[in-house]
Amino acid sequence: LSLLVEFVAHPNCQQQLRSIWYENLSGLHQQTLAVKILLTLGVAVGLPFLSFICWIAPSSKLAKLMRGPFLKFVTHAASFMIFLCLLVLNAADRFAGTSLLPNMTTHDYPSQLFRIKTTTFTWTEILIISWVIGKIWEECKTIWSQDFKEYVSDPWKLLDFSILAIFMASFIARWMAFWHACSAQRYVDEHYDDLINVTLPFEIRYFQLARIHWMPSDPQLISEGFYAIAVVLSFSRITCILPANERFGPLQISLGRTVKDIFKFMVIFITVFVAFMVGMFNLYSYYLGAKHNVAFTTVEESFKTLFWAIFGLSEVKSVVININHKFIENIGYVLYGVYNVIMVIVLLNMLIAMFNSSFQEIQDDADVEWKFARAKLWFSYFENSGTLPVPFNLIPSPKSVVSLLMAIKKILWIVFLKKRGENANDEAELNNLQTCEGQKKFTHKPAHHQKVMNSLIKRYIIKSQREKGRDGVNEGELRKIKLDISSLRCELLERKNRDVNTLMELVRWLEEVMDVQEMDEPNKHS
Repeated sequence: LSLLVEFVAHPNCQQQLRSIWYENLSGLHQQTLAVKILLTLGVAVGLPFLSFICWIAPSSKLAKLMRGPFLKFVTHAASFMIFLCLLVLNAADRFAGTSLLPNMTTHDYPSQLFRIKTTTFTWTEILIISWVIGKIWEECKTIWSQDFKEYVSDPWKLLDFSILAIFMASFIARWMAFWHACSAQRYVDEHYDDLINVTLPFEIRYFQLARIHWMPSDPQLISEGFYAIAVVLSFSRITCILPANERFGPLQISLGRTVKDIFKFMVIFITVFVAFMVGMFNLYSYYLGAKHNVAFTTVEESFKTLFWAIFGLSEVKSVVININHKFIENIGYVLYGVYNVIMVIVLLNMLIAMFNSSFQEIQDDADVEWKFARAKLWFSYFENSGTLPVPFNLIPSPKSVVSLLMAIKKILWIVFLKKRGENANDEAELNNLQTCEGQKKFTHKPAHHQKVMNSLIKRYIIKSQREKGRDGVNEGELRKIKLDISSLRCELLERKNRDVNTLMELVRWLEEVMDVQEMDEPNKHS
């Protein structure tokens, strides 16, 4: 993976990718950030007009510019920013506080139920729904065009899937609440003209009650909860486009590494947290009503107390018992103190150290990591599909309509041939034609990114060969090396001859010494 990162971050690769990214807009790369921001705002304002031009005249010069990777990125980013603005505008009527308090009801005419007004979709909510449906259609096309495993392995795609799933759950729950309210309203319209001094059945009267009397499982409450989660995740999606900027790109990479560190840390954190939560609950579950507060008397209260203790928002009195059971109380003090030491002093400082380590690693290779992340973002916009942004992609283009009509015509033709009993030969010819067309498309029109990758690899290999050629030795240096080897060989042979002569002399000297010793031994015996 590190070799791939270095290869993609190579200046030659980046130059080639940049030329494709700013296709037909080569001078824009040298412009300042302010000019690019103004261009983005202009595209956002004229997005409906630009989308209409691309839809009605896909072969025009403006449509070709819109199909370029950079402008495609700008249009999709502008569409996403408009979506976030709609999320903000949807709550604009409550910025200064709601005028309808939880214990109040309202209606437009005497026989109208209160829940009809609260469950009706506003114009901003309808636009948000259209954006969500358009994004779902875009994700379906992405899954269809690429491998499902590749889609699942991308964290940003999983985030998109989660956001869309939560939004759809919210809208479905809201629609269920609206449908039940409409059913109750139809019953009222059929039987009553006025609701003053009228006793309604409970299942009908429920839709006339104020918010404080709604059941916890009310579909509208569930819808509002899911909607809040989806809004938070939608704003976090902004981090996906940060690698396009050299100032915010390293920040996004640091954030990604931080999230990975948090997941590693959560294994130890959850183990310690659950251990103390179960232990404290077992210790104090018998003292409900006999404590200073309800902490640790239920599983829910144990979770809340220990969680907020991490941030110093839980009281020490949570372990105090109003009766004289000092042993249990002392055990509670010890466990609560050990928990705070482990969680606050040990684990949180360990997490901070992990953050610092990851940030330092990224800073050491910040330029390479950022260029690789930016290249991945660029590659996602190199394909020719997905020109129209959300929600304009829901409008079928003339090309797709023609393709659909041709497919219907082909199906009808096959059915007609089957009825005539001539389908065998004709279907074989049709399959052969389709196979030939597919082979021609595959051989003569390879994917654009495949061309780019082949060019980049060839360029990298050629440059590597040139660098190796520059580092090679010349003919003169080879001759010197050969002479040195020959001289070394001669020296070794001379040393060998000298060593052999020396060894022969030593052997001769030993023989003489042995002869002298043999002559001296008979003289000693005599």
